[in-house]
Amino acid sequence: MTITIVGLGPGSVDDITRRAWDVLEHAKTVYLRTRRHPCVDQLPNNRQYHDFDELYQSHDAFSDVHDAIIVQLLAAAEQGDIVYAVPGDPMVGETITQCLLAQDKVTVEIVHGVSFIEPMLRQAGIDATDGLQVFDGMILAAMHHPPINPQYPALVAQVFNQMVASDVKLTLMNQYPDDLMVTLIHSTGSDAIVEHVPLYEIDRSEHLNHLTSLYVPPLGEYASFEAFMEIIAHLRAPEGCPWDRKQTHESLRPYLIEEAYEVLDAIDKGEIDELAGELGDLLLQIVLHAQIAVDDGEFYMTDILDRINRKMIRRHPHVWGDVNVDGDPDQVVINWEAIKQAEKADNGQIEQGLLDSIPITAPALWVAHKFQDKVAKVGFDWPDVSGVEDKLREEMQEIFEATDPEHKAQEIGDLMFVMVNWLRWLDVDDPESLLRSINQKFYNRFHFIEQQAAGQNRDLNEMTLEEMDAIWDQAKKQGL
Repeated sequence: MTITIVGLGPGSVDDITRRAWDVLEHAKTVYLRTRRHPCVDQLPNNRQYHDFDELYQSHDAFSDVHDAIIVQLLAAAEQGDIVYAVPGDPMVGETITQCLLAQDKVTVEIVHGVSFIEPMLRQAGIDATDGLQVFDGMILAAMHHPPINPQYPALVAQVFNQMVASDVKLTLMNQYPDDLMVTLIHSTGSDAIVEHVPLYEIDRSEHLNHLTSLYVPPLGEYASFEAFMEIIAHLRAPEGCPWDRKQTHESLRPYLIEEAYEVLDAIDKGEIDELAGELGDLLLQIVLHAQIAVDDGEFYMTDILDRINRKMIRRHPHVWGDVNVDGDPDQVVINWEAIKQAEKADNGQIEQGLLDSIPITAPALWVAHKFQDKVAKVGFDWPDVSGVEDKLREEMQEIFEATDPEHKAQEIGDLMFVMVNWLRWLDVDDPESLLRSINQKFYNRFHFIEQQAAGQNRDLNEMTLEEMDAIWDQAKKQGL
C-alpha cells in the first residue's frame, strides 16, 4: 500500500515534471488537494480524480481540514495504491506531506515538482542563495512578531485572502515599517499579476487568491540582531579591537550600570529618539557579555535566549496554560512569585531567608522598597498608614535628640528607610524614579537661575541667597 505524492508545479501544465506526468498517466485513482489549480483541467483525462475542496468549506480550522484529508487518504490507501497531487512541490508548504511521512501505516513516495519558490525568484529578481527565507502565511498570521531576519529577503506563501493578508500585515509591521514597499505576486505563469504596494496596503488587493505570495525585501545590511552579533564577534576576534578584546565581565560592570541609567534618563526626558540610541548602547553591553562568555567557553547567546524564552512561557501559565487570573494583574504577580520559588526548589536553590533574592548592591532606595514590600507580604507591616506616620515622627524626634554626628547620621538613615515605606503605603512603587524626578526639577530651576544671572552679566558668587531665591520662585511660577 503506497501513497505517491506528486507535485503539480506552480501553475502552468508546462511546469509539471516528466516523472510526475508519467505517474499521473498510470495512476488508477488521483486525489487532488484542490481543483483550484491552473493545470488541473489539462491533466491526463483518463483517470478518476477526487478533490478535497468541500472539506475546506465544511471546516473552520485548517488543522481540521488536514486531519480529515489524512484520514481519507489513509483509508483509500488501504484499498490499494493511490496518488495524491498537490500544488507546487510536496515538500514545500504542504503540512499533510509531513504528517503522512511521519506515520507508519502505509508507504509514502515523493515525486517532486517545481515549487512556488522558483518562479517567485524570477518575479522578485532575487537569488535564493542571498539568504532567502520562506514562510507559510498561515503560520505568520497566527504570530505577533515575525521570525524573520530583516537583513535578508523573505517570501511568504499562502496569502490567499483578505483575512490572512491582514493578519500577516500586522505581524510583519511589528518589525517592518508600515510604508515598506513589498511585492504581491498572484500566480506565477504568463497570467501572473505583480503588485508593488506599501506593506500596510497588502490586504486591500483585489487579486488575492490561493496562488498569492508576498515578497518582503531586506531592510538593510545592519538591520538585524545577527548583524550586530557579527560586529561584536569581529571586535573580539584576533584581528578586531584591542580594547574590546581586553574586556571581561568584571571590567564592563560600570558601563552596564551607566548605560542602564542613561536609558532611564532618556525615558524621564521623554526623548524617544534618544531612548532608541540608549537602548542600543545597553544592548551593546549585553551582547559584549555574551560574546565574552562564548570566547571563554561559558555559554552562548542561544543559551540566554532559550532560558528567558522558557522562563517567560513558564511564568505566564494564564497565557500559555490553563490558569485563570480573571484579568487581575496582582494575581499574575502572586503566580509569578510562586512559580519562581518552585523553580528554585527544583534547582536546589532554596533561599535561606525571605530577602536573599534581593541584590544588596542594587540602588539603595530600590532595595529599601523591595525589603519592606517583601516582609509586608508575610505580615511584618503596619495595619494601616497611621503606623508609618507615627514612626516618622518618632524617627524625627530621635534625630533631634542625637548629639554626635555619627549617631545623627544613623537616625537620618532610619528616617529615610521609614520614608520609603511611607511611599510604599502611598502606592509609589518606584522611589528611585521619584527622587530622580525631584533631582531633574532642582536641575531645571537652578539652571534657570544661571541663565538669569548670565542675562544680567552677574556672577553667581556675587549674588545673595535672597536674590537667587527670588529667581527660584520665578522658575516655580513658570512650571520648572
